[in-house]
Amino acid sequence: MNNTQLLLLKHHLNNINSGHTTVSMIKQQITTENLILAQEIKDPKVLEQMQKTWNHFVDSGQIWAMIIGIVAGYMFRSLTSY
Repeated sequence: MNNTQLLLLKHHLNNINSGHTTVSMIKQQITTENLILAQEIKDPKVLEQMQKTWNHFVDSGQIWAMIIGIVAGYMFRSLTSY
């Protein structure tokens, strides 16, 4: 954010905290120049990230904890559902 955007945000927050600004007034004051419409993506390779995360999940043994938790939860549910 640049200084102008920070000052505008501070102004809006001060007005909201003091109770003088309504939602309609804020909508009128916000322009498209002040809105952040996108974010910076550092690594757009989403499928590779998902594969790396899954491999780490399996390699670290967390998958066994998940499977045991599902089985134990199903057994507990079936024992308490009567």
